[in-house]
Amino acid sequence: MKSANRPSIFSRGSYGESVRISAILRSETVGGALLLAATIIALVWANSPWADGYFSLRDFRIGPEALHLNLSLGTWAADGLLAIFFFVAGLELKREFVAGDLRNPARAIVPITAAVGGVIVPAALFALVNLSAGPEVLKGWAIPTATDIAFALAVLAVISTHLPSALRTFLLTLAVVDDLIAIAIIAVFYPGEMHFQFLALALLPLLAFTWLVQKRIHAWYLLLPLAAATWALVHASGVHATVAGVLLGFAVPVLRSAKNGGPEAGPGLAEHFEHLIRPVSAGVAVPLFAFFSAGVALGGLAGLRSAFTDSVAIGIVVALVAGKFIGVFGSTWLITKTTKAKLDDGLKWVDVAGLSLLAGVGFTVSLLISELSFGSDSPHYSHAKVAILAGSVLAALLAAVVLRSRNRHYRKIAELEELDEDHDGIPDVFQQDGQGR
Repeated sequence: MKSANRPSIFSRGSYGESVRISAILRSETVGGALLLAATIIALVWANSPWADGYFSLRDFRIGPEALHLNLSLGTWAADGLLAIFFFVAGLELKREFVAGDLRNPARAIVPITAAVGGVIVPAALFALVNLSAGPEVLKGWAIPTATDIAFALAVLAVISTHLPSALRTFLLTLAVVDDLIAIAIIAVFYPGEMHFQFLALALLPLLAFTWLVQKRIHAWYLLLPLAAATWALVHASGVHATVAGVLLGFAVPVLRSAKNGGPEAGPGLAEHFEHLIRPVSAGVAVPLFAFFSAGVALGGLAGLRSAFTDSVAIGIVVALVAGKFIGVFGSTWLITKTTKAKLDDGLKWVDVAGLSLLAGVGFTVSLLISELSFGSDSPHYSHAKVAILAGSVLAALLAAVVLRSRNRHYRKIAELEELDEDHDGIPDVFQQDGQGR
């Protein structure tokens, strides 16, 4: 009887939140397919007889020199397009903790702890593998700390896994918190040459943008120039320009304004922006970044052998596959032991193991951090990218084996979560849980 009163983790959230997250994941799944296609095209082109054309395109410079924006197309993709990705991440993170199910600390603690564990353990394993390799190599410690939600969802789509709503929520929140930690790491540990006058100037358009959105003014001809100015000034300051995307996302209000002037629950400006910009992020920004970043000249079998004799590559693969699994799974298990909680009915630890392996799919942000860690003239530059690809694919394959073995069980849960015998528009199981809205 005591176990019946124990708090549960991975419990089913509200129906409204489940619908919202399902819509987000559908968009990210399409984006994941485009991401995979862009990666394959880049790899094939970079290893073809026409490889010089790919690298010439990636290194082609465009933009005003006077504004310090005469950048290669590859840099525009990494600094500019990924700012859109992180803007959406900022919107989603704020939405989750202001109006989502995760405003409840009891529900938030599991994915947050798992995300933190999934950053610390891979970083520690990478450092352990490269302990004697010197400080230049150890600069890559953060490469295996990120989880790519689009790539992970593309894997789920390929293996046709019907994850229960609780696991979908966990996966999305884990990835969003992971992105926030990653951008904090980039801002603190990978700054360029600092110019604080530009950082101070960036506050002016950022504050103007914040004032407008807080007043629920969403005219694009006002907000877009302010966002662009904030990005350009942050870029000039030496802080990585993607930080501007997160700050702008955090500025947008989540709750809509009631007629009496106070906030009320419901979709606000953040959700409006998310609907508009997420397709651009998932369908354009991230695939284009992958196209310009993932094109690595492998050099045939000899090149692959050379890559995997580099401790950097070994450390990344070990950290992505083993480190992410140990960090996410171990942190979740620790929460159940320290809080005397239990897994929700219908779920088993093998489900947590499958998601923990899937968290090892580190791609977009991992590629970004590899470029910040090692310059293109470093021998570790291409080796790190090869390892990110190999580690992500290996983690995806292992996750596919585990999750696919549970797919019949997931289908039963999916059918239960769609059953609406009283025809009121809300599946009965959500009403039984007291989570109808």
